[in-house]
Amino acid sequence: MPTDSGVDRARLAALADRERASFAERRPRSAAAYQRADHLFGRVPMTWMNKTAAGFPIYFETAHGNRITDVDGHEYLDFCLGDTGAMAGHSPAPVVDAVTRRLAGPGGATTMLPTEDAAAVGAELARRFGIPYWSFALTATDANRWAIRLLRAVTGRPKILVNSYCYHGSVDESLIVVGPDGRGRSREGNVGAPTDVTTTSRVAEFNDLEGLERELAHGDVAAVLMEPALTNIGIVLPEPGYLAGVRELTRTYGTYLINDETHTFSAGPGGATAAWGLEPDVLTIGKAIAGGIPIGAYGLSAGLAEAILARTDLDLVDMGGVGGTLAGNPVSMAAARACLEHVLTEPAFDSMIATATAFAGGLRKIIEGYALPWSVSRLGARVEYRFADPAPRNGTESAAAADGELEDFLHTYLANRGVLLTPFHNMALMAPQTTVADVERHHEIFAAALGELTAATA
Repeated sequence: MPTDSGVDRARLAALADRERASFAERRPRSAAAYQRADHLFGRVPMTWMNKTAAGFPIYFETAHGNRITDVDGHEYLDFCLGDTGAMAGHSPAPVVDAVTRRLAGPGGATTMLPTEDAAAVGAELARRFGIPYWSFALTATDANRWAIRLLRAVTGRPKILVNSYCYHGSVDESLIVVGPDGRGRSREGNVGAPTDVTTTSRVAEFNDLEGLERELAHGDVAAVLMEPALTNIGIVLPEPGYLAGVRELTRTYGTYLINDETHTFSAGPGGATAAWGLEPDVLTIGKAIAGGIPIGAYGLSAGLAEAILARTDLDLVDMGGVGGTLAGNPVSMAAARACLEHVLTEPAFDSMIATATAFAGGLRKIIEGYALPWSVSRLGARVEYRFADPAPRNGTESAAAADGELEDFLHTYLANRGVLLTPFHNMALMAPQTTVADVERHHEIFAAALGELTAATA
């Protein structure tokens, strides 16, 4: 019988078995490489890579633009793009040239000394996001951690507030969700928490100003750390007036606001902050801004920077510092400058967003044509379809709408025909190199998958 996702489960199971068998049969070299990786924990260099719909990961051989080839000779249209890390496309020429020049010319991969590139990147981020002062880490997780520490220091308050099912990397304080009783609890799967997360964090549902105010009223929240739109639990867009309400409430209760734009950077060249006229006190970002080279960054408002620097009791240089030896290194700075100045430009975003708009429109037509109770959401250059209609309005609703079996089938079906989506969910991201023809190819395969899924129930 069909479930809330609108598909017959027996039909889905049979098709999924067929697609997994085909996946394995056509990728013997990937399968063998995976089996040989005896000295990698989980057989992969990062355990995230075991998030695969078909039993083992694809081992890639080449990656350029929005194309990947694997070790078995298959080519893929890549709509995953390293889960946003390669939003600029794989190995964009200006970034490759800048990194090569740095290493082969002046030299110095790690020097613990600044370069002029770093100042240029800071100035460009300030221009785009309207936040004047910047510093660097190697990941957005680290940038978020340092922002949290700074804001605890200047407020004297112990807690951080996040949205249920938010995404801020592996920040301990963010692994909290709203439980069935409406109270905060540790998120399922939280590994090795240093303490009960409710001692460090508060939580409110996205799009719930009443819940946010209830938590801020305790007077112990140093900062609200949030994405302007939820992304990693599926795209959840802000309702009209919500983000303005968040800013008003944080000011009313003396709480700082951090916008994490690591994923919502897809909204435009200045992320959702510029696109929607937001006014955070801190902005964190990582992944895409260096064209795939490791980087994280955090920006501070003028008032906050002044307040922090006035605190002579804070060690901002040595033990109180952040980022580690490799943060702000010459290679990352050269890559970020090239990416921001020459790749992820305003014209590039115009093209990416136009392509994403076509992607979303085509998806809706296909889904409506099969009368499935699904929805499509778009955040700039990022598009996602959900197994719920209307689209979820908060993280808990979005988590409840997940259908892992259906998702895995669709991912495997697409991969077997040369299309990659983000493994965690049904997200497609457009690079500057993505074309409407690429979109049409995805839609052709997607429509075929839905046709097979619904054939037995039509």
